[in-house]
Amino acid sequence: MTQGKQADTAGFTAGTPAPAATGWRAVFAFPNPVNEYAARITAGLVVLAALATLVSGLGWGLVLIAAGFWLRVLFGPRISPFALLSVKVLAPRVGPAKLVPGPPKRFAQGIGAALSTAAVVLFFAGFAVGAWILLALLIVAASLESFAGFCLGCAIFGFLQRHGLIPEDVCEACNNIALRRL
Repeated sequence: MTQGKQADTAGFTAGTPAPAATGWRAVFAFPNPVNEYAARITAGLVVLAALATLVSGLGWGLVLIAAGFWLRVLFGPRISPFALLSVKVLAPRVGPAKLVPGPPKRFAQGIGAALSTAAVVLFFAGFAVGAWILLALLIVAASLESFAGFCLGCAIFGFLQRHGLIPEDVCEACNNIALRRL
């Protein structure tokens, strides 16, 4: 692959390819950078699934939402149905990729995984109201990402990085404006 040409590593990376991960690192690799349009579309699909779950009142919808978040956190977009639909089918129809740093997006997916998992636990422990409150928070955050382009998890990541709780080398593009590709 030549520099400047888009790669199709799960549909997200472009430019100079990152060094190939080996062993377990390859299994749990997350793309960097990511296509913002694909991330926003995935968030929109989460909103739809979460609204359907909230309206239906079915706890198994919470399980599916949590599983999707965990698949994206652990494996990137390679095996998550929502991410695959976004990356391979829907985002290419929007136009050329708009690249943003990957680590904040993974962090945001981690927050979604934690919230949705907590909602599952609350629901099946008999605290459905608590589960629906957490799901509503997830709907708000995913709606901000999908419809307004504001990633709440990414903002939290940036705050934590600026305050030294996330090391600078986790995301150089996040703390060095010169490295960002707009």
